[in-house]
Amino acid sequence: MSHHIGPMSKKHRPKLRFILGDQLSRDIAALRDAEPATDILLLAEVGTETDYVPHHPKKIAFLFSAMRHFAEEMRAEGFTVDYVTLDDTANTQSFAGEVQRAVQRHKAAEVITTFPGEFRVLDDMQGWEQACGVPVEIREDDRFFCPTARFRGWADGKRQLRMEFFYRDMRRETGLLMDEGEPVGGQWNFDADNRKPLPARIHLPPDFFVKPDRITEDVLALVATRFGRNFGSLDGFDYAVTRKDALRALAHFISHALPSFGDYQDAMRQGEDRLFHSLLSPYLNAGLLGAREVCAAAETAYRDGQAPLNAVEGFIRQILGWREYVRGIYWLKMPDYAESNTLDAQRPLPWLYWGGETAMNCMAQCVDQTRRLAHAHHIQRLMVLGNFALLIGARPKEVAEWYLAVYLDAYEWVELPNVHGMVLHADGGYLGSKPYAASGKYIDRMSDYCRHCRYDVKTVVGDKACPFNFLYWNFLIKNEKRLGANQRMSLIYASLGRMDAAKRAAVTSQAKDFLNAL
Repeated sequence: MSHHIGPMSKKHRPKLRFILGDQLSRDIAALRDAEPATDILLLAEVGTETDYVPHHPKKIAFLFSAMRHFAEEMRAEGFTVDYVTLDDTANTQSFAGEVQRAVQRHKAAEVITTFPGEFRVLDDMQGWEQACGVPVEIREDDRFFCPTARFRGWADGKRQLRMEFFYRDMRRETGLLMDEGEPVGGQWNFDADNRKPLPARIHLPPDFFVKPDRITEDVLALVATRFGRNFGSLDGFDYAVTRKDALRALAHFISHALPSFGDYQDAMRQGEDRLFHSLLSPYLNAGLLGAREVCAAAETAYRDGQAPLNAVEGFIRQILGWREYVRGIYWLKMPDYAESNTLDAQRPLPWLYWGGETAMNCMAQCVDQTRRLAHAHHIQRLMVLGNFALLIGARPKEVAEWYLAVYLDAYEWVELPNVHGMVLHADGGYLGSKPYAASGKYIDRMSDYCRHCRYDVKTVVGDKACPFNFLYWNFLIKNEKRLGANQRMSLIYASLGRMDAAKRAAVTSQAKDFLNAL
């Protein structure tokens, strides 16, 4: 049975290339063989993406501005770009609806897109072919070092996965920081060198910032109107939104911050938001920078004597090791991964995460920085905000939703395994071998927050006791059956075993009162 297609034969009908907001790379798979003369590029700002969690306004503004700039760059290359803005009255506010409309508008012969970063988007994509009545090709996202099938092969048959062994495989495979098959410097990992607190006097790198242009100003006005009530401030938006500026941000980090990044990557200081951190993850995760070029730039800095090995190895490990590892776990374990709750954590996420007042200075500082910048570095996220959520037994789903909403670089593939597995140990130790639980002592060692706090970080119980202290011991007591046999926690459980009954009772009683008051 033949279908009459109308005046355009199938041969001359354009291909519709659909680009997601985190796929803003000229070499994204969907664009690899694109023809400016015949193909149509589609980008769409849709309500289902802005609203599935209450995103930080800076996150929405960053993505919309980056998408609009990318569209302009592709137009300059000669492409026809069909760009649907959020406030377009005909916008169906969903990817499926916009792809369907564009197929009809352009009488497209097929849709070509790239594998997405979130399971729910993949689920949506798998219904497009039927809805649109044309073939839909979903191409592998080869911006990552490790294809999902390659990771599945590596994980196959392992009861527990360990990032360190995966990372070594990736080093061998890519040749990054390798000399004749051996790791540069004779060891794989220099983490032990990378835990220094910040000295009182230290020269910090200058901030990198980009002044908003007309396109960004338009987006900021739209976002202020539509999302002004969301948690987070739009003030002082200064992120890069083009590849050119993202490359400038990379060069700035390599020359100004990378040399000391290793030493102080775990440090925190009140009033200093950026320290030696790269702030490149938003650009990497949205596609303005590629993982290969970022790792290569860091390696070159080491080979040229511009940055020490501990800094460069630590930085590359975050991208080549950790980033690839969590993505592998996400696609290996979804959609069931998000449902586990091994420690049976059932407490609603407290209001203080959304800007509620708290006398805990470390929490107040990290929440405030998150509100202002849509950014906090990995130790603030893990050992302050995450540690507190773990110790109070906050519900994994609510915690994951919060992290997904508030950070500029958060997409589910990277956020969920980090929060669910690493922060909350809700996956029972599949991703990391022990919970990252800690008392106030860790925060005091790595920051100056405790010096400005009304609580005493050296006190475990009593009016002045740091809540992290009694919550930490309460967490260990509460989870003794589940975690007591964990080899990596044997020392701390031996310590708990020496705690007298009266102190134990005081700890649990104070924790109970504190949690009830939350």
